[in-house]
Amino acid sequence: MAGLIEILTQIKDVLVTYVWEWPTNWFPHSIPFLVLLLLGTGIYVTFKNRFIQISQFRHGVNTIRGIYDNPDDDGDINHFQALSSALSATIGIGNIAGVATAIHYGGPGALFWMWITAIFGMALKFSEATLALKYRKINPDGSASGGPMYYILLGLGQQWKWLAAGFAFFAMISSFGQGNMIQSFTVSDQLQSEFAIPRWTTSLVMSVLVALVILGGIKRIGRVTSRLTPFMAVTYVLGAFLILVLNVGDVLPTFGIIIREAFQPNSAVTGVAGGGFLVFLNTMLWGVKRGLFSNEAGQGSAPIAHAAAKTQEPVREGVVAMLGPFVDTLVVCTMTGLAITLTEAYLVRDAAGELLNGSPMTAYAFAEGLAFLGGWGSYIVTFGVVLFAVSTAISWSYYGDRSAQFLWGDKAIKPYKWIYVFMIFLGGIFSLEIVWGFGDIALGLMAIPNLLAIILLAGNVKELKDEYFSREHLPFKK
Repeated sequence: MAGLIEILTQIKDVLVTYVWEWPTNWFPHSIPFLVLLLLGTGIYVTFKNRFIQISQFRHGVNTIRGIYDNPDDDGDINHFQALSSALSATIGIGNIAGVATAIHYGGPGALFWMWITAIFGMALKFSEATLALKYRKINPDGSASGGPMYYILLGLGQQWKWLAAGFAFFAMISSFGQGNMIQSFTVSDQLQSEFAIPRWTTSLVMSVLVALVILGGIKRIGRVTSRLTPFMAVTYVLGAFLILVLNVGDVLPTFGIIIREAFQPNSAVTGVAGGGFLVFLNTMLWGVKRGLFSNEAGQGSAPIAHAAAKTQEPVREGVVAMLGPFVDTLVVCTMTGLAITLTEAYLVRDAAGELLNGSPMTAYAFAEGLAFLGGWGSYIVTFGVVLFAVSTAISWSYYGDRSAQFLWGDKAIKPYKWIYVFMIFLGGIFSLEIVWGFGDIALGLMAIPNLLAIILLAGNVKELKDEYFSREHLPFKK
């Protein structure tokens, strides 16, 4: 087993390097290729659509309220359920363990770069979801299939079929890594740390729970997540908010630490040797990586859920989707990052002398920040980890089965689901570095074809947006 883990670790290290950073002989450090592609595309579509994430924020909120919903439109779920399904896959482990790993490897300044990813990510989410609705496929049974593989094929043409197939394949692989193995690892790691429950036991139970739900399809997923996501998000955010209220005098100085260390990170905290530029680059890279993992903007996963929305207006679902990074990163991740930085949980070492990492770091921050509860603060994190992970795994199964359907047809869906359930079990018994590493690899490979498609189809999105907002939009009346 030790030999297998060593081999997997070596493979992971090589693949992470070539997906996220391009080594060069003429530059003092690897080029952060995916970071530049992600932020560059986000900036491009932001200006292309005239900062729609700001100008049409209110319209997005009104759409979620359901005032424009026509129940007779094609699709499987309403706007709120579509956003809930997408958020259930984004608000999760990335908000608890993801923020902690970003701060562990990049210092508190990594949170600043998560914010930047989210701001431009809102425009990316708008573009993705708009294209997903425009080019979705309505199946014979009335259900909808959509996402980057469809808007690449139908929007760019048959000559790009290879890129569509590549995205679908990487999305399926990412569903195993980001969608379930990271989720089951974090749950099993947290429950073992908190209650000494064997990791294999937790993984087995979680596999059974997810299997019971995903066999019901997207409509059951929509019903479950529309109830579970708001409840678990509010509980977790209230816990973090209470920490900030109890330490209100330290909140502004904590923001100052985050912003200062975004540009002048402390190498003693990050553990990165070399000059100031290399330390800065490391902090930015970890912030963007974990920002992308958390809100999935530009990755191409959320559009698969948004394509199932009951609407004939692509732009309407686009403005709903762009609220995802706002809720996920600018609200929930910020709460986590402030709690960790304020309590200095990132400087605490465990019994083995290692700096805390992942969900145990966040659990320590909640236990310390809510000390008056006598240690019960950490249970909020444990509760959040379990609910977030199960909900995320449920939603990611849908992303993966739509990708399998695109590649091999309906016959591939059931076998895919059984493999998916088995991978949940495996995720709980591997190490943090292997599970998160392969999650990063699959995430990056999935994002590249999607970002390319967004750039090439940016003109289509702008035309749809201009036409939609040239009309008056009134509440729907039966």
